[in-house]
Amino acid sequence: AVSSCQAFTTLPSPTKSPQSTVPTSSSFVRPNTATCSHVRINKTMLQMGLDMVTYLRCEWVSAALCTNQTPRAADVCLQLGTEDGRPVTFIPRTIETFITSTVEPDGVLPISVRRQLTQQEKNRGAARVSMVDQRADDLKDTPDESVDVVISLQAAARMKEKGLDWKKSVQEAARVLKPGGRFLFVEQTDLDGENYLEYVGNLGVADPDTEIQNTEEGEDMGNDDETEEDESFPTFECLGYDDVDLVL
Repeated sequence: AVSSCQAFTTLPSPTKSPQSTVPTSSSFVRPNTATCSHVRINKTMLQMGLDMVTYLRCEWVSAALCTNQTPRAADVCLQLGTEDGRPVTFIPRTIETFITSTVEPDGVLPISVRRQLTQQEKNRGAARVSMVDQRADDLKDTPDESVDVVISLQAAARMKEKGLDWKKSVQEAARVLKPGGRFLFVEQTDLDGENYLEYVGNLGVADPDTEIQNTEEGEDMGNDDETEEDESFPTFECLGYDDVDLVL
């Protein structure tokens, strides 16, 4: 199995509502930036709790990624799928507010997780932990462009197990990130044949000017005539990544 670390940054978008698009060009530029690390699995599913070596190495990668790739000017950090208090110790002390979300279908943060977060907040004595009951794929209590950094640490597979939409969580991350914000993740690369990293890189937003023009042309030409496809702009810009071999 291989894990890779990656960094992406978000840039100003022509619209605030991200839509998933699949660019045809492999040289498609990613204008928003997020930092991410993902776990690439071959034929054998990665079992973090059963493979101690893999678990510890992923922990090291996650801690290093959050610590080194979080800008010192960042104030607010949100985690997709908070399941314990570890991230409170991973993020730099310069972060002032840490916001939670959960992989639980009802959107309620478990009591055990709240206890761990409270303990880590007390021990760390840095970021204020804002325990928010919201699903990782529906950040309903987090406003648009209000977060500096979004982190996702082995959460996508858990979302899938719980019936949540991991793709929607990436779209939500793009929505809540400020222009120039970062998306940092350590995730399983392949999820039922779909590549997490490629999905993040191919996420885009439609150009509103093109949409308006196509709508007007469609009205003039009638509904039977097809208009040209909407031009889209990338949501994330990749800052680079490293593959980490998890097999001894």
